[in-house]
Amino acid sequence: MTKKDIVRTIAEQIELPQLRTKELVQKTFDALIDALVREGRIELRNFGVFQIKKREARMARNPRTGERVPVQAKSVVTFKPGKEMEARVRQLDQVEAAQPGATSSQAVPEPGAQPAREAQPAQE
Repeated sequence: MTKKDIVRTIAEQIELPQLRTKELVQKTFDALIDALVREGRIELRNFGVFQIKKREARMARNPRTGERVPVQAKSVVTFKPGKEMEARVRQLDQVEAAQPGATSSQAVPEPGAQPAREAQPAQE
């Protein structure tokens, strides 16, 4: 799915022109990036957490030559999905298991469908 697909879907759902919806989606993405750079962490309930983490400098290996090469320290963005996203993704496995031969795109639950809630051990 691309940003264009997201814009089209939202525009249809809220009956706004795609051009206006595209502006709103882009402003949302820009605000998320700005907040992440400024705060270092964004927590979106039921969606997930974006966080900036530091990666230490290390020695890596060039896969073509096998030669060891230094990699500089850098900042990276990590994402940890929220409980609702995890549950919806786990639902795919349950649907696929119940429907042999179904592909992932066929097994995607309808938007707005409530995921089956099951007790899961805490993972930390």
